[in-house]
Amino acid sequence: MPRFRYVAMDSKGVETQGIIDAENQSQALSIIRSKGFFPTKINEIGADGKTMAAPKAQVEAKGIHKEIRLPAFLRRGVKAKVLMIFTRQLATLVDAGLPLLRGLRILLKQEANPALRDALSGMGESVEGGSTFSEALAQHPKIFDNLFVNMVKAGEAGGVLEVVLIRLAEFMEKAERIKNKIKSAMVYPVVVLVFAMCILTFLMLKVIPKFEEIFRDLLEGNKKLPPLTEFVMGVSQGFVNYWYIVVAVIAGIVILLRLWRQTARGRLTLDMIKLKAPVFGPLFSKTAIARFTRTLGTLMSSGVPVLQALNIVRDTAGNQVVARAVQHIHDSVKEGDTMALPMEASGVFPGMVVSMVDVGEETGALPEMLVKVADNYEDEVDTAVEALTSVIEPIMIIVLAVIIGTIVIAMFIPLITIIGEMSTQ
Repeated sequence: MPRFRYVAMDSKGVETQGIIDAENQSQALSIIRSKGFFPTKINEIGADGKTMAAPKAQVEAKGIHKEIRLPAFLRRGVKAKVLMIFTRQLATLVDAGLPLLRGLRILLKQEANPALRDALSGMGESVEGGSTFSEALAQHPKIFDNLFVNMVKAGEAGGVLEVVLIRLAEFMEKAERIKNKIKSAMVYPVVVLVFAMCILTFLMLKVIPKFEEIFRDLLEGNKKLPPLTEFVMGVSQGFVNYWYIVVAVIAGIVILLRLWRQTARGRLTLDMIKLKAPVFGPLFSKTAIARFTRTLGTLMSSGVPVLQALNIVRDTAGNQVVARAVQHIHDSVKEGDTMALPMEASGVFPGMVVSMVDVGEETGALPEMLVKVADNYEDEVDTAVEALTSVIEPIMIIVLAVIIGTIVIAMFIPLITIIGEMSTQ
């Protein structure tokens, strides 16, 4: 009977090694897990006593077939919604008692996204070869970020992978819900702005030049037009005669902003402006705080060490101002201090959040306190989105009315004057 040398971890995260007899590698994995261990490495021992690499053909024999893989630059990414559904399905399967490898095979058969199918196939091979699930996930960093990988790693070490997967699914669902709410709030102003720009462009390029011809024919001598009319017609002439310069300037500004955004100083400055912006600033700030507390609370609840959790939160913050504050918190905790003091000193987190974290540290219930703060701020984000929608509508209507009204007044004042003079004559 074949023999296998394995390396595994117990429920306390202590590494153990050993040799077992089994018919094949799958049976060896089952025997190791039945002893309460989580295998991290397993290899068959040959006749000469040396370990043998797991045969790749074995994976295909188990039902995972090789596919023609596209080059990396041609592969499409995995959207957050697709990844969220995959995580929820895998969590449900593992929680129902199915072995992880079987769960991956089931999801592989029904997955439609090519990039995720490719990743699932590779993960199945890795797990079948004796790698841990977290190691298999880490081989696909473009799909599974540090947050995902480290939470799974903590779940494996603690023997609670199904619990961690459920937490991950809930975390991703809440993050997706907040993102969808913000997107829905942005739809109305974006649509109105696009239509307003189209109408304004049409007026500048087609309508105002016609009025200019009418004024030129009807005005006697060198009689001047009102200053407002002169200004509007000057802008129109600029659009008509130098439209390519206008387009080039707008494109140049967009490109420069994108290039600046790629620099550390540019990201920090733009993110700071985003948090301080009127109307939208409070929404961005509450969203960033909700994301910070939810991520950190979920990681710590899953057993990830606090310093490692802070590093992950910093890398996934999505805002450089918050990331810099998290780095200061990390440095403070590393020196043996509390989180509350650097949080307060950063000026990013409101007093209520600092107080809740302080209480959580004193009572030893910091993960639970962070999750409560996240719940509270996610509710505030919902309220802020609704308020923002109600505020944007009248603001957009007023801005449009002022722009269109100015153009109409500028064009009709000379017409009224000309008509009055013609009536007098």
